[in-house]
Amino acid sequence: MGNEIELASVITDIAAGPFGSNLKVECFVPYGFPIIDGANLKGYKVTDNLTKFVTEEKARFLSRSIARRGDVVVTISGTLGQIAYIPEDSMFEEYLCSQRQFRVSFDTSQVYVPYLVFYFHTFEGQNKILSFANQTGVPALSQPLKNFKKIRLCLPDYPTQKKIASIIEAFNDKIECNQKINDNLSDLLQTIYQGQFGKVGLANNCGILADICSYSKDKIEISKLSLDTYYSTENMLPEKSGAVKATSLPTTSQTTACHKGDTLISNIRPYFKKIVYCEDDCGCSTDVLCFKPVHPRYTAYLFSTLYADSFFDFMVAGAKGTKMPRGDKQQIMTYPVVLPSEKDLSEFNSVATPILTQIYSNRTESERLSAIRDTLLPKLILGEIDVSSIQL
Repeated sequence: MGNEIELASVITDIAAGPFGSNLKVECFVPYGFPIIDGANLKGYKVTDNLTKFVTEEKARFLSRSIARRGDVVVTISGTLGQIAYIPEDSMFEEYLCSQRQFRVSFDTSQVYVPYLVFYFHTFEGQNKILSFANQTGVPALSQPLKNFKKIRLCLPDYPTQKKIASIIEAFNDKIECNQKINDNLSDLLQTIYQGQFGKVGLANNCGILADICSYSKDKIEISKLSLDTYYSTENMLPEKSGAVKATSLPTTSQTTACHKGDTLISNIRPYFKKIVYCEDDCGCSTDVLCFKPVHPRYTAYLFSTLYADSFFDFMVAGAKGTKMPRGDKQQIMTYPVVLPSEKDLSEFNSVATPILTQIYSNRTESERLSAIRDTLLPKLILGEIDVSSIQL
């Protein structure tokens, strides 16, 4: 479908991220010019769950590595095949690529950028990117800029590109809407929790985290897990954004077993605030802490306690190590908490449980929509579905 072209004919600019020596850890600042990393390329769009920044001065010094709205960012090494575009409504107008990425600008009179990114998420598109990956050593694309420009593909006319992309974007918009609703519900739950139990020092009955939970010691066979039911620090997202499907399972025979109602927190670099509520039985890596409530009625209360910024601050304060700090498991269990009365806990659960149920329902719907979208995408790209009658 469409005319075969070489990507070089529709690329207006392309550049690699900075050399590692120009973007070391000591360059990072708490806030400033945003850096895109692998966690921001998990889907079709570059996400704004940013954790790394440099100064404006540093970014301008590395100006060739600055990507702008409408640009496409591709991973060079590490998790290959990642490709996403910076949407026009992104939080920032400009982003600095990391040393493991390159950026591309396209002639937007010929290319509808979302369509091209969708194409590269199909089996055919992924094969074209991975065709110039190293076959030995650390996974990386060989001569990525040169070889990317040489990729050939059939590109439909612009209106057809936009029609196909609009179908996929409709699914993505609904999935994104569900995520925003869930974010708001999570914030609402935390507001309710803080209003009722946030003032630990003023409460009549205080205790520590160990009074309401313990670390899971259960084990599960890896063979009983799937990419959807395994959590590691790699597929858990920063800033309390949940998780994405794992890319691989561990090679060990067993790992930590987690159950419905448990809460998972990444123990590496706890300042990233990676937290997941277990909606079903699952498993997690040794770099993830699985908190098990002492009784099912503490499920929502435990999750809300661990979701609080004050808990992550406490965890960071007691972390060990500098380059890759880890939470101290003993120190974590001394976190001060309110020990709610049966009446207070019942009142909280009457609100919290429906919220968690709705969050789960929205997430389930999004997973179903994702499956439908992923089935439709290659059929649309290959022209197996006629889109000529679609009115934009």
